[in-house]
Amino acid sequence: MIVYSATRQQFTADVYSNQIERRILDAFQTRLKKSVGPGDLAAWRHSMQHMNNVLVAGEIAPDAGVAIEYTIPQSAKRIDFILTGKDDQRRDTAVIVELKQWTEAQATDRDAIVETIIGGAMREVMHPSYQAWTYAALIRDYNESAQDDRIRLVPCAYLHNCTTPESIRSAFYRDHTDRAPAFVKGDADRLKRFIQQHVYNGDSDGIL
Repeated sequence: MIVYSATRQQFTADVYSNQIERRILDAFQTRLKKSVGPGDLAAWRHSMQHMNNVLVAGEIAPDAGVAIEYTIPQSAKRIDFILTGKDDQRRDTAVIVELKQWTEAQATDRDAIVETIIGGAMREVMHPSYQAWTYAALIRDYNESAQDDRIRLVPCAYLHNCTTPESIRSAFYRDHTDRAPAFVKGDADRLKRFIQQHVYNGDSDGIL
């Protein structure tokens, strides 16, 4: 289930009008029959502003598709952000973006596990690149078009506040960051170029 879906142009309008978190919340309450707290609203507002800056700077097609809070079938997992459209070879593509508000993270000696401050305490959590990749893998398991490569799935992570790239992109996690690149604070231009490689043209086939 998709909570919020729009064209890139409408998404940009919702961000510019400072309505994006309200639009997501309204759809969240209508479709999932749930609500969220102020922290989630603030996270939506800040993260979507960062994503919009990247898409606008990258001149991503106005009719590319945007999905926010996509619930993966037969699971309780939700994808923060999906951008759909065509690459330069006109292949249908969906870029999956795991968004994090973290300001810093620390590497561990456990595969796919990092440490960051959540709720005022340092906690072990899944590496966001691994998280994004698992979401793509789950979709492939349940979606015939993705299994047949009619829709390419491209995962990545964007930690737009994070100032510790040496931890997130540690060589220890290379298997995961190779499959789903991790972008941190100051990487907006790198993320823009990454997205342009995969979704530059619009979603004329209704990929969402």
